[in-house]
Amino acid sequence: MIVTTAAAKAVYIHIPFCTNKCHYCDFNSYVLKGQPVMDYLDALEREMELTVKEHPPVGIETIFVGGGTPTVLLPDQMEHFLKLVNTYFPLANPQLEFTMEANPGTTDEDKLAAMKAGGINRISFGVQSFDNGLLAAIGRIHNTDDVYRSIENARKIGFSNLSIDLMFGLPKQTVEMMRSTLDAALALDLKHYSIYGLKVEENTLFHNLFQKNQLPLPSEEEEVEMYVMIMKHLEAAGYGQYEISNFAKPGYESKHNSMYWKNRSYYGLGAGAHGYMNRNRHVNVKGVGPYIEATKSGLPILERFEVSEKEAMEDFMMVGLRLLEGVSQADFNAQFGITIEAVFGPILEKLLQSELLERTIAGYCLSQKGILLGNEVFGAFIDL
Repeated sequence: MIVTTAAAKAVYIHIPFCTNKCHYCDFNSYVLKGQPVMDYLDALEREMELTVKEHPPVGIETIFVGGGTPTVLLPDQMEHFLKLVNTYFPLANPQLEFTMEANPGTTDEDKLAAMKAGGINRISFGVQSFDNGLLAAIGRIHNTDDVYRSIENARKIGFSNLSIDLMFGLPKQTVEMMRSTLDAALALDLKHYSIYGLKVEENTLFHNLFQKNQLPLPSEEEEVEMYVMIMKHLEAAGYGQYEISNFAKPGYESKHNSMYWKNRSYYGLGAGAHGYMNRNRHVNVKGVGPYIEATKSGLPILERFEVSEKEAMEDFMMVGLRLLEGVSQADFNAQFGITIEAVFGPILEKLLQSELLERTIAGYCLSQKGILLGNEVFGAFIDL
């Protein structure tokens, strides 16, 4: 029997506008030109108002603004948007982590000043690579000069908690190219790095090329070599790997993403956003116009479905094991009133024997071998 679900302490807000669509991107995003930005922000306000009436916020710990590229908002739009967030989710908690995703080249000092005044205290830049040729090949419109300028501007305005996203396994990328990118990234001495392997998603230019055998990806062996090199390089530089794709200086782990990995409840606001609370998941209407219209007559929810106890338990294991500290027996018991072994005993034994999992004092975590074969481990929990 499911025990209790704690109130949502995390808020995700989606700004779906972008300067352009990258070749690998399948996010719910739309090129900015001609979009009704202020109408969208008005719609967001309507959704926020209805949402907090239904689920009043208590002790919010993290807010994350993603996209799209939220920093395509003009300074006055940014100021207006952040006033809305502050109105409906008051930033009372001094420890609150308030992150905004940004694209290098879209953050001048005026915009950064508006972000800081509005409560943003962490910025995550979508850098992807420090190789200008690779950036062009994957459809990014910034170059490395934009990255350096953006980081410099952010520091000048007073931001110290900065993160960048990098990618490996890109077309024609070599281990040496990845090493050079990593060296350039580490030279910036940031608090946090997220480093993801390329996934070729449907409905992207890369997927079309892949289907035609025109996407020259590195071999699986090269990709593994890149990943191992990334882990060693970051560890040597003093960054703790706290999740499969995330590395941080002590105390600078992403609190918001940790909410997802610990299977906690969260608000999801904006076009196409996902939310999860009271064992219910919801997905919002995706298109900008349809989302705006939907907010005029109620919450803009496309579908809402109850998460079964079995599915909630599987989710707990799959997302929790992404964290290198692993899953906690006490946490599982608090959420479900039963031990992990009572539900997943045979699967755990198999994974322990395969040396993909290890026992910890608190519960279970991926082994060194398991980190490289994470998808095999996660998949085991839905093969029931």
